[in-house]
Amino acid sequence: MSNVTNDPIADMLTRIRNALTRGKPEVIVPMSKIKIEIARILQEEGYIENFSIGDEKPVPLINVQLKYFGSRRDRQPVITQLQRISKPGRRVYRKRKELPIVLSGTGIAIVTTPKGVMTAQQARRNGVGGEVLCYVW
Repeated sequence: MSNVTNDPIADMLTRIRNALTRGKPEVIVPMSKIKIEIARILQEEGYIENFSIGDEKPVPLINVQLKYFGSRRDRQPVITQLQRISKPGRRVYRKRKELPIVLSGTGIAIVTTPKGVMTAQQARRNGVGGEVLCYVW
């Protein structure tokens, strides 16, 4: 797994999206600090079951346990959409008052701020703006 990507966050979101489409119970993503924070927020907000960090060399992996609802035959993923907003070629920054509200509050925007990675709602509460990484709903 030594394929280098220009946008590791988009790679993580795509891996999760693909695994959900296939109905997989988990997905494995190369580790980075920002990806751990994104996984932490997804777990706190109830979009994934859990995540764990392995100790593989040279790059540790994050094992993300995906979350579904419904009976076994017609179970649906909790995450219906993951959308990358800020890209390496076009960074998207928002002031506190301009932070997005995703789907009238039913989704979340993940933002990286001077106070750490958090949801747009938490950033508004803390009075900070930042780079809008992605939307999840």
